[in-house]
Amino acid sequence: MPGDLSDGRIVIVGASLAGLRAAETLREQGFTGSLTMVGDEPRAPYDRPPLSKQVLLGKAPADTTALPMRRDPDADWRLGVAATGVDPLEKRVMLADGESLPYDRLLIATGTRARPWPNRDEGSLDGVFTLRTSDEAGRLAERLDAGPERVLVIGAGFTGSEIASACRERGIEVTVAERGPAPLVGALGGTLAKLAAAMQRNHGVDLRTGVTVTALRGDGNGRFTGADLSDGSRVDADVCVVALGAVRNVEWLAESGLAAGPRGIACDAGCRAFNMYGIVTDDVFVAGDVSRFPHPLFGYQMLSLEHWGNAVEQAEVAAHNMVSPGPLRRPHLAVPTFWSTQFGLNIKSVGVPTYSDHVVIAQGSLEARRLAVVYGYQGRVTAAVTVDMAKSLDYYKHLIETAAPFPPPPGAADRAIAADVTIPSDVPDPSGLSHGPTVALTGYLPDRRLTVVQPTR
Repeated sequence: MPGDLSDGRIVIVGASLAGLRAAETLREQGFTGSLTMVGDEPRAPYDRPPLSKQVLLGKAPADTTALPMRRDPDADWRLGVAATGVDPLEKRVMLADGESLPYDRLLIATGTRARPWPNRDEGSLDGVFTLRTSDEAGRLAERLDAGPERVLVIGAGFTGSEIASACRERGIEVTVAERGPAPLVGALGGTLAKLAAAMQRNHGVDLRTGVTVTALRGDGNGRFTGADLSDGSRVDADVCVVALGAVRNVEWLAESGLAAGPRGIACDAGCRAFNMYGIVTDDVFVAGDVSRFPHPLFGYQMLSLEHWGNAVEQAEVAAHNMVSPGPLRRPHLAVPTFWSTQFGLNIKSVGVPTYSDHVVIAQGSLEARRLAVVYGYQGRVTAAVTVDMAKSLDYYKHLIETAAPFPPPPGAADRAIAADVTIPSDVPDPSGLSHGPTVALTGYLPDRRLTVVQPTR
């Protein structure tokens, strides 16, 4: 950025939570230059967690989840127009309307979209939905308002489970089909997945595990009527929600030379994007669901997080670093946190449960449906998940941050004895699940184009 770091041109691609919080932080940090916000949706930034909760329950219209602004970011808003590419040499962002935007610093916060049903014709049947955007939530809520006889949910990750919970709360019959052994198993491992499965069935969910949906069926007039499963059974339903995880919005960066792939855009702990050769850039930054970043508390694994809190915290770090000289830049080292409400349970997570080899029930019990499960990897605490016991989470967060030994010693307020009976965490291979993990532990996959690059003399 030429001259004073408080001046210049910044472009943020992605007008959602991470993009908005970054824009606000830039102004709070004293940035006075031009700020352009690009978003492919026509609406101002809005909150996504309520879409699978209050909106589907009919408690809030889909168009009322706008994110409150901490301050006016004084930005030039380009909404309803997608970015189509980046020229890192000319330092320009290309837009779908033919315009290009010059930048001194660029923040990529394009997030994710719902993974569609792989068969396009089946996925376009009337009654087949995905849930990621406000428009999608509005259409699905409208269909649930009409009182379908049965809803089929494909995938039992957090989104699929929350959708199933909303259906049962509305009194709608619901079938959940999951390729893995239990709901949430890809995010929380086998112990808590057993509780999740029991809760779904206790609330009247027709839960089918270890099966895949092989085909969606229509009535000949384009309306969804049911699905065939891999075990030979058929589910008759009038609504289908495809909850197969998220796709990171990186396709527009295919010719950018950045380290962008199916698992996101790789960046360093300071949110600076890597190029495809593993060299860090100094003018392109990444934040939110589309990022992949190393975390020293988790073996420097590259983390991909679909978490609200991570989007906020990483956006603030990225914004700070975009307008700060090198010695004043700071790393994004926040411990991941996540929460979900479903079937009357409040589930909260801190750390990375999938980065584990053993777990211990440190407080409460599965039978009581109120408990704290602590995860460990190679003898130290790496995560904790509470069910209706959120006040204990700060204690376990401290254990993670201090690399405390696993199993943990006594210490939480209402724990009577030391936890010493550990069991395998039973985290499955994500390839065997219908739902994608909300935390992906990844190493960067080398780009095949690297093999054809010759050094210049």
